[in-house]
Amino acid sequence: MQIPNFKLTKPLVTLSAIGSLIGGTLLLKDVLGGAKYTEETSARGKIVIVTGANTGIGKAIARELAKRKAKVIMACRDLDKCEKARKEVVLESKNKYVLCRKCDLASQESIRAFAEEVKKENKKINVLINNAGVSGCRKMLTEEKIELQLGVNHMGHFLLTMLLLDKLQESAPSRIINVSSVAHKRGTINKEDLNSENSYDPTQAYNQSKLANVLFTRELAKRLEGTGITVNAVHPGIVNTDILRHSSYYDSWLSTVVLKPLVWLFIKSPRQGAQTIVYASLDPSLENVSGKYFAECREAETSPDAQDDGLAKWLWMVSEKWTKSSISDQLLTNSGISNQLVFK
Repeated sequence: MQIPNFKLTKPLVTLSAIGSLIGGTLLLKDVLGGAKYTEETSARGKIVIVTGANTGIGKAIARELAKRKAKVIMACRDLDKCEKARKEVVLESKNKYVLCRKCDLASQESIRAFAEEVKKENKKINVLINNAGVSGCRKMLTEEKIELQLGVNHMGHFLLTMLLLDKLQESAPSRIINVSSVAHKRGTINKEDLNSENSYDPTQAYNQSKLANVLFTRELAKRLEGTGITVNAVHPGIVNTDILRHSSYYDSWLSTVVLKPLVWLFIKSPRQGAQTIVYASLDPSLENVSGKYFAECREAETSPDAQDDGLAKWLWMVSEKWTKSSISDQLLTNSGISNQLVFK
């Protein structure tokens, strides 16, 4: 029997080489994507709030938790975009208990309305994931005239957390996850110009807001000791999201043609970025762990400034004043913590 003599044409060889290159690149990107939370921990029966859930890491978190059977409340500024993302999450997770609720973190009025709504609708809240964020924007302000990055990334989430603490305690054991960044290590809290009124640098303002996330986590963990609520901060990694949508070079020719393709291999996908957040939200080993900072599904080091208890208390006082909020006396009584530092 004569074996057919197949000749590899030049186009076929080229296509084969391209296919191998693409396959190898995707495999390498998966390897470089960091730790994966592979435990099959169920979230059935849990109600989880995820801010900024219509895109990027937030959407990936919502999808991962919905797949694990949680009821997910997507807290988003744009309800049209949220509804589109919600339908995708429902179809992919086969979980119909995924809801959209309006929450604009640049408006304290909107945050208060959201908190009131979800507390009326839900008997419990098991996990609050403070994920939404902005970065690299020109000088912009929230409705309360707070610099946007500090206002959204820290102050908005501070207020939201304060408003939901009573419901989180009723649902204890419960968890709060603050999505920070390794950028906190380059940040400083500018006590003399916290709101960037005298000078503004978008990168420094972002770094300051991420340091504020870690300081908030540290101080809140101390104040909630004994309440059954834990709070931890997470660095998701360098992730391919639209967080830089406000920056001047995000849609530039240089970014589109040169920078994005160049760094694509080394940037995590939103799903990869969500892994440590899901780990911190659900893993049984962290049930009594609070006040820590995690990266790649393990505890990580923070900057010296992030460990400054005096700085954390100062920021707490300012945050209470700017948001007109504080931990309730009932929570403080239950935890046995003095309320001397609570702003009134």
